[in-house]
Amino acid sequence: MHELAVTESILNITTRFARQENATRVTDVYLVIGDLSSIIDDSVQFYWDFITKDTVCEKSLLHFRRIPARAKCNNCGHEFQLKELMPCPQCDSARFKIIEGEEFYVDSIKITKEETTHVQ
Repeated sequence: MHELAVTESILNITTRFARQENATRVTDVYLVIGDLSSIIDDSVQFYWDFITKDTVCEKSLLHFRRIPARAKCNNCGHEFQLKELMPCPQCDSARFKIIEGEEFYVDSIKITKEETTHVQ
C-alpha cells in the first residue's frame, strides 16, 4: 500500500507541473529511485495506470532509473558499492555513511501542448 501514496504524490507533482505549463497531455515521467528505497517499480506502475485515468497523465509512460547503493567509510574514507550490510572492503570498519541509494524523485516530465492558431 506504501506505493499508492508514493504514486499519488508523483501524480500531484506531475499534474501541478502540467497545469503550470498549460500542457494538454503528459507523455512521459522520469523517476530516479535509489536501491535502498523501499519503492517497487511494478507496484508504482500498477497504481499509476489506475489513478491516472481521466487525467492529463492518462497513458503516460513511467521511466525508472535505479541508483545503486554507495557508502563512504567513516574510518578510512574509502567509497564503495554497498551490496548488503557489509564492512568497508578497504579497512573492515563497520562505520560508514550512505552517500547514494536512498534517492526518490521526479527527474523530468515530458508534456505536449495544444497548438493554438490566431485568426485575425
